[in-house]
Amino acid sequence: MLDIKVLGPGCPNCIKLENLVKEVAAELNIPAQIEKITEREKFLEYGIMMTPALIVNGKILVMGKIPTKPTLENWLKNFN
Repeated sequence: MLDIKVLGPGCPNCIKLENLVKEVAAELNIPAQIEKITEREKFLEYGIMMTPALIVNGKILVMGKIPTKPTLENWLKNFN
């Protein structure tokens, strides 16, 4: 099971990334625990300087932008 963390304060882009992650994981039937982290203090603990950000299994995949759906699909497949 993938451990996925979406970091962001709740802005529209953060919500969009969270929804995209859920959509892709469901479409690819990838078991994942998806956690939304909104506390700004936690961002620094993870080394995040810009949001939205995506961490999968402890690895930062993107920060400060939303990946395209095909890119996200590729990333999640490679972790699975």
